[in-house]
Amino acid sequence: MRGQFRDQGGLFSYVSPEKRVPVTHPLRRVRALVRDVLKEMSRSFAALYAREGRPSIPPEQLLSALLLQVFYGIRSERQLMEQLDYNLLYRWFVGLSPDDPVWVPTTFTKNRDRLQQGDVFQKFMIRLLNHPQVKPLLSDEHFSVDGTLIEAWASQKSFRPKDGSGDGTNFHGQKRKNETHASTTDPQSRLYRKAAGREAKLSYMGHVTMENRHGLAVAGMVTQANGTAERRASEAMLAAKAKARGGRITVGADKAYDTADHVANLRAIPVTAHVTRNDSVTKTGKRRTSAIDRRTTRHPGYAISQTRRAMIECIFGWGKQHGTMRKTKHRGIARIAADFLLNLIAYNLIRIPKLVAP
Repeated sequence: MRGQFRDQGGLFSYVSPEKRVPVTHPLRRVRALVRDVLKEMSRSFAALYAREGRPSIPPEQLLSALLLQVFYGIRSERQLMEQLDYNLLYRWFVGLSPDDPVWVPTTFTKNRDRLQQGDVFQKFMIRLLNHPQVKPLLSDEHFSVDGTLIEAWASQKSFRPKDGSGDGTNFHGQKRKNETHASTTDPQSRLYRKAAGREAKLSYMGHVTMENRHGLAVAGMVTQANGTAERRASEAMLAAKAKARGGRITVGADKAYDTADHVANLRAIPVTAHVTRNDSVTKTGKRRTSAIDRRTTRHPGYAISQTRRAMIECIFGWGKQHGTMRKTKHRGIARIAADFLLNLIAYNLIRIPKLVAP
C-alpha cells in the first residue's frame, strides 16, 4: 500500500534530540568528556562575568559551539549560527532545545573574545589533560616538537612599504622584506617561505609539543614566522614540561632543530635532544656539522624518539584537512593562538575516546 505524503509532517514532535542521536555516534563520548571538563571550569567562568546586567551566552554553550566549528571545519561563525539553527545534532551537542533561538553572529564573536582574554582555552586544555581518564594515557618524560605555517587572512597586495609609498597593486620586480614592508590588513603577520623554491606567503607559525605515548598534543603556541621561531618556541614549551616533571625529559625533532645553540639550550633546561642529525652538504659544497653525536645516537631511546616523532604530523594534518588550521579567518596573534589551541583540543577530543576503553 502506498504511503500518504504529507508535506512537513506533524506540527509538533515529542521526540527529544537526545533520542535522535544514535547511541554509537562518536560525538556522544566526546560530549560526555567536554561536559566533565566544563563542570570543573565553573569558577573560572564566573570570574569573567559581572554579577549584574544582561545575561550573556552561557560560556559552556559558547565553547561547545566553537569546538563544533573545528570538528566540522565550519568556515565562519555566521555559518556556524546558521547550521545551529537547523541541525539537531549540533543543538544537542551545544545544549540547545529545538525551540531555543540561536545567537546573533556579532554577539557570539564578542563573547568569544571574552573567553580568549580570560585564557579559557588554555585552562580547558590543562583540565582536559588532567582528566582522570586522560592523564594515564600521557607520557610525562618523552615528547616531540614541531611547527607548521598558518596562512594569514591577508592578501599579498596588503603587504606594502612601511613608509607609505606604493599602493600595493603592482609589486612585481620589487624586493619586499619584513624589515621594510608590513601588511595593512594584519600587521603582525610576516612574509615567510616554507622551503627553497616555494612561494613566500603572509603567515604565522604554530608550534606543538606532543607526548610520545599516544601522540596527544600537550602544549601549543603561535608566534610570528621567522627562521628561529621553531627553536625558541620549543625551548619555552619544553622548559615548562621539564619543570613540571622535576627531572630530565627527552624530545624528538626534525633536522631544523639541529643547531649548536638550540641543543645547548635544551641540555641546560634539562632536556635530552633526540634531534635528527643535519650533516648534509650545503650549496657551497661544505658539509654541515651536526650538534648531535654518538653520545646521543648510540642509545636505543634515540631511535624510538625518531620513530614516534612522526606522529606529530597527524596533528597538523588533521587540523588543516578537517579543522581550521590551514588558513586562519582571524587577525592578530592573540586570536590566532586561541583558534590554534582550539584545534589542538579538538584533535585530542577526537583521539581520546578511541584510546579509552568503553
